[in-house]
Amino acid sequence: MSPESSRWPLAGLIVGALCIGLAPIFVRLTEVGPTSAAFWRLALASPLLLLAWSQSPERLHWRLLWPGLLFAGDLAVWHQSIHITSVANATLLANLQPAIVAAISVLFLGVRLSRGFVLGLALAMSGAIILMADSLSVSLEHFGGDLLGVLTACFYAGYILTVAAARRSHHVVSVMAAATLVGAVVLAPIALASGEAFWPTSRSDWLMLGGLALISHIGGQGLIAWSLRHLSTQFSSVSLLIQPVAAAVFAWLLLAEPFGAWQALGGAIVLGGILICRQSTPAGQASANRSASA
Repeated sequence: MSPESSRWPLAGLIVGALCIGLAPIFVRLTEVGPTSAAFWRLALASPLLLLAWSQSPERLHWRLLWPGLLFAGDLAVWHQSIHITSVANATLLANLQPAIVAAISVLFLGVRLSRGFVLGLALAMSGAIILMADSLSVSLEHFGGDLLGVLTACFYAGYILTVAAARRSHHVVSVMAAATLVGAVVLAPIALASGEAFWPTSRSDWLMLGGLALISHIGGQGLIAWSLRHLSTQFSSVSLLIQPVAAAVFAWLLLAEPFGAWQALGGAIVLGGILICRQSTPAGQASANRSASA
């Protein structure tokens, strides 16, 4: 794919990552529990996606079940890790997914990564560490939560890879609708059994959950799923490190959380690493097949 033809998918990936960067803000401002918020994120998005899917001639295929199962696992495990370890630890460990995607791609999918790409990946992940360095903590007491953070990264890496695989032969609406519905079904009993506040109790609650569903899920994950057909899966996974940078900036702007020189430096290094990965990704390595219509 030429640089010109990949411009829009790249823009879609970046905007999608920015939309997902708002997710922690929506979750923070709602009064339901974190696992319940994950359920409502998918449940409120499902009707719109299913309505769009009903206009498509595509039918459910078993491969469309995997993204939903993996995404539900990602959300459920990550929200549990937040309760056991620090938010910074949970967020950083969940963002190990680019390294996991790269390792799976090399070991099992036969993808060859250039030295420049590996350098950019290492730089981007180092920037993420610097971004959250002020809030990171090392403690045996939090070890279980840290392990759950790593497991979250594994689930999210699996989600990225299965979405990319499904997009080779399925429309983005089909992939998103199936994944969202399956994820909501899986998360419902988990949220109800968690003992958290489940039902939204105010208009502001519904507005925050609606924003989570429409902006972060349909907008953010939808744009990412669309872009995965047109861009290298490995580059896309690294580019998603924009999410923690965006989340930190949004928390500073909207919640008055601190954002100092170290956070700015970390964010700049993340962006620099992503740029190096972009320049080191051969045009022919785009994961897209043209069999799907969008």
